[in-house]
Amino acid sequence: MSLIKLVEPAEATGKVAEIYQNMINAMGFVPNAFKLFSPSEHLLGQQVGNLNYFMRHNRLGGKLLSFIRLLVSEEVQCSYCIGMNTQILFQYGVLPEMVAEIRLDPTKVPLEDNEKALLMFVLKVVKNSNSTVQEDIDKLHDLGWTDAEILEGTYHGASTIATDMIFNAFKVDIDG
Repeated sequence: MSLIKLVEPAEATGKVAEIYQNMINAMGFVPNAFKLFSPSEHLLGQQVGNLNYFMRHNRLGGKLLSFIRLLVSEEVQCSYCIGMNTQILFQYGVLPEMVAEIRLDPTKVPLEDNEKALLMFVLKVVKNSNSTVQEDIDKLHDLGWTDAEILEGTYHGASTIATDMIFNAFKVDIDG
């Protein structure tokens, strides 16, 4: 049970009710990951906006983004995000034993070389943001990534860490 009062779908009004209805229409329910932001229409709107942006990204695919979220969530041990992204990866054909192995050794991730390099860069950033050097960026450029894509992938990982911390702090329940 969350440490703060979350707005349930039956209680939602205004922008929260509108966002909830869109989620119910698309997914059949409102995930607790979004209910957690419901006390603030602004933050809920930002979370939904970010989700919509990244779901439609033309280069940062769903599998890559799920691996980013899964592996950065290891840093703060967010069981909600680890579980949710594990389930998403199953939909991409990543088997449970593969996920367990990848959580221990991210270099075994089944991604294209350019995606794997971006993932490794994001993991480097969340482990020690002061450790990056120009050669890291040059390598990503050589693999075809633009500055915008590098920034957006890194933002996705860093914002996942922040969200994970909020989930842990307020004890968001795993959907079930």
